[in-house]
Amino acid sequence: MSTGIPGRSTGNGGPGGDGADLQTSFDVRVWAVREVKGKKRSTWQARWWVAGRPSENSRSFVTKGAAEARRAEIFAAVKKGEAFDVATGLPVREVLAQRAAEPPPAPRSWLEVARGFTDAKWEERQAPGSRRSIAQGLGIATEALFDAPVPAEFAGLVREALAGWSFNTGVRSVPGRDGRRREATPPVGWAGVLDWMERHSRPVTDLVDPEIARAALGALSRRMDGRPAAGNTIVRRRQVFEMAIKYAIARGDLDANPLTGLDWRPPRKLVAVDRRVVINADQARRLFAVVAEHAPDLEAFYATIYHAALRPGELQELRFDQLTLPASGWGEALVDANNPEISPRWSDAPDGPRQPRELKHRAKGEVRQVPLNPPLVAILRRHIDTFGVTADGRLFRSGKDGPVKAIRYIARWRQAREIALTPAEQASPLARRPYDLRHAAVSGWLNAGVPVTQVAEWAGHSVRVCLLVYARCIAGGDEAARRRIDAALAAESETSGVSPAPEPADSHPRPIRSQPETTGLDRTLPDITPAEPEPSTGPELDL
Repeated sequence: MSTGIPGRSTGNGGPGGDGADLQTSFDVRVWAVREVKGKKRSTWQARWWVAGRPSENSRSFVTKGAAEARRAEIFAAVKKGEAFDVATGLPVREVLAQRAAEPPPAPRSWLEVARGFTDAKWEERQAPGSRRSIAQGLGIATEALFDAPVPAEFAGLVREALAGWSFNTGVRSVPGRDGRRREATPPVGWAGVLDWMERHSRPVTDLVDPEIARAALGALSRRMDGRPAAGNTIVRRRQVFEMAIKYAIARGDLDANPLTGLDWRPPRKLVAVDRRVVINADQARRLFAVVAEHAPDLEAFYATIYHAALRPGELQELRFDQLTLPASGWGEALVDANNPEISPRWSDAPDGPRQPRELKHRAKGEVRQVPLNPPLVAILRRHIDTFGVTADGRLFRSGKDGPVKAIRYIARWRQAREIALTPAEQASPLARRPYDLRHAAVSGWLNAGVPVTQVAEWAGHSVRVCLLVYARCIAGGDEAARRRIDAALAAESETSGVSPAPEPADSHPRPIRSQPETTGLDRTLPDITPAEPEPSTGPELDL
């Protein structure tokens, strides 16, 4: 015999909106109490079935009266129209009562949350450099979120263990055949420090205490020696910290962002390129002449950065079949990959060779067209004739056809600066890094009057970044602004009938700065009057 309400209705939630995570049903069948005879004594079962469950619910009682009482409770709930939880077969009211009686789960530790965030970002196949930045930022914050001072025996291991193990998913875990990652065995000697960190990491909910949150932010603002960190470094670390907090909120570990109400502002981030790093054509010729004499295989490497604004990582993947190099006139490069130098432990294949990636902040397979001016075409043709290419067509390589190591091309550039530049130029920021040659290329295009949209396309970043980063490197803007002010003052003087006092020929002396040579080029300034650009939302600005 069975009794119930015919028809089935399922949904989420229970009375008053509680139990929103439950799958519920109103289709319930209630059967008569059944006797189950045993060898020594019988028991009695109250039985019912909820639509959607693979089997019936039953509960055994020693006496028939107790079983009938339970059956009556279930039947009364059905008659009242109460929803039943499909997973347990119980009335939603009982499920919620059981939950309310259970003690709340212990909050997860900050270390556990940060480790989970690292794993989630690793699965997004981020660039190795981004993975390293996340690990470094989280490591510093985690050190400030222990509930006890680090013992002296572990003082030198904590940061290394955090960045090198806890927040390096590729080292800490190994992929299985099913694609899921499993924990690996930690290095010998790290068991003690890892166990101590697990036991002394604060609950993530402690961040709601303003003093604890401030301590973490303070740690992100300092270097290892205790001195203030650079503004850009602090901003990048805080961005990583906030991303981990948002992850904790999404997982339910925190109800709100504990940093929102703090009266703490990071320092201003240095974004615009210092125009003093930009070399002009004469300085470039002197530097490249020294490179041609002491490291001739790197002359085209530096020249391509200076003339075509390619990043060093993009040069590592530049192949002969991507180039159009006519005997005269302009050429072209089709750039489609990037391979910056970084420790292999942050890659998906740490034991394999360096793996090229898509262009920075671009979709896989996207190609960037870059013009090659006639002087650069001549340099590249000479480089290919002299040094050839690798078996896979790459132009630049080390002795064993591997990528050009940063330690080599940075050291050779320093040597060239010492020989080619004057003592005053050497002491200045002028072209201190090979990457500054890229800034010279972009600012040179802008000063030549190339539309900013075209410059951004050639350089491989957004128009917003182009305007934000290179606005100070555009020559002529100061003079134009001063002329407008002089004209306004003159008009005001004529209106009032007062003749302005004569001014010397050079009434606005300017400090001497190195500017890209623009002789023979159109000096018309590009139209770059954008709205105030919004700050970058990522941990690193695309340059």
